[in-house]
Amino acid sequence: MLEFDMSDLGRMKHFHGIEVKQRSNGIFICQRRYAQEVLARFDMRGCNAVKNSIVSCTRLSMDVGGVRVDETLFKQVVGSLMYLTVTRPDLMYVVSLISRFMSSPTMSHWLVAKIILRYLKGTTDIGILYNKGENNLRFTAFTNNDYARNLDDR
Repeated sequence: MLEFDMSDLGRMKHFHGIEVKQRSNGIFICQRRYAQEVLARFDMRGCNAVKNSIVSCTRLSMDVGGVRVDETLFKQVVGSLMYLTVTRPDLMYVVSLISRFMSSPTMSHWLVAKIILRYLKGTTDIGILYNKGENNLRFTAFTNNDYARNLDDR
């Protein structure tokens, strides 16, 4: 049998950019620090926060005639936002929406990405709480079906 030394580092506090807070009522995970780093990286630290991650009548399309934006920068924003969806299911829909346009982003796509970053600015403390002793876990999500249907009508 092989033996090796181990060290007790105490309770986990961080794991790959995810903050882990172990409490008496359960475990809370969030990416507050990473969200703040994302805002700083894309120069959105001083922006005004918004309450919604996307404006309800927004329609995104390929926008062939639109003003092109830096594809690399757009991909970096989308990738950073994708990693945030680990603890932020509220971002999943809008991030998947803008990710469709990574190959040829235009100014309209960039403006939606900036709205998402502004939403992030006001919601950096949001995360997921896994309640201790909760046996009947249920995940409920809502979406605007009319909006999704309009996107498919293109």
